[in-house]
Amino acid sequence: MSDTIDVMQNVRRALGRGGFSSATPPAPPAPPAPPVLDEPVVRLVHSDIGLPQLFAKRAGEMKMGVTFVEPDEVAASVAWFLHDRKCKKIALPGSKLLDQLWIGDTLRREGFDVHRWDDPAMTLDALYDGFDCAVTDVQYAVAESGTLVIRPSAAHGRGLTLVPMYHVAIVEPRQFLPDMLDLFDRLATEPDRSNWILISGPSKTADIEMNVVTGVHGPNVVQVFVLQ
Repeated sequence: MSDTIDVMQNVRRALGRGGFSSATPPAPPAPPAPPVLDEPVVRLVHSDIGLPQLFAKRAGEMKMGVTFVEPDEVAASVAWFLHDRKCKKIALPGSKLLDQLWIGDTLRREGFDVHRWDDPAMTLDALYDGFDCAVTDVQYAVAESGTLVIRPSAAHGRGLTLVPMYHVAIVEPRQFLPDMLDLFDRLATEPDRSNWILISGPSKTADIEMNVVTGVHGPNVVQVFVLQ
């Protein structure tokens, strides 16, 4: 330390600033406070069309389908979508929202083979056995990036959104967040904040000769129904 002080004293004298008054160098000055930035500068979301509409625009750019629908019509809309895609075997999470919207009952009435993740007989291995689609709720939807955010749980397995070739998500208006800054603020309060799934469009890979292929490691189609 004394050698370092001697060197610094010599440098200061050479610059005409004098040496240290004691053997201990002075503390470095505190860094200046960062400037206060206006919210529009920090945030990337600049939209006058509303968060749901911005989400739909961004999600469409990521090859997700987005449909706005009334709550009392969403079950029939989901059933029509699944019939149109020739889906037969459907997986659902244990979800109060889906129960309130009569999703499971409507799909069974329409002739689909419906299984819930909170059924003890439902496992990850079973999910690979011919399930065409998973219909799920979400925790958040990020408007800036068109991203669905899902928290896996005992009633909502990770495989639901990763294994079947079709994924249908139901989003409530209160679940929209402007951008990732807001999402990370929310997740910071979660005890298990590392165990979340972020979905921005169908599964994609460009590992082979830089050719983009969808549906290789997960859903080939992601359809979102936004409740109005």
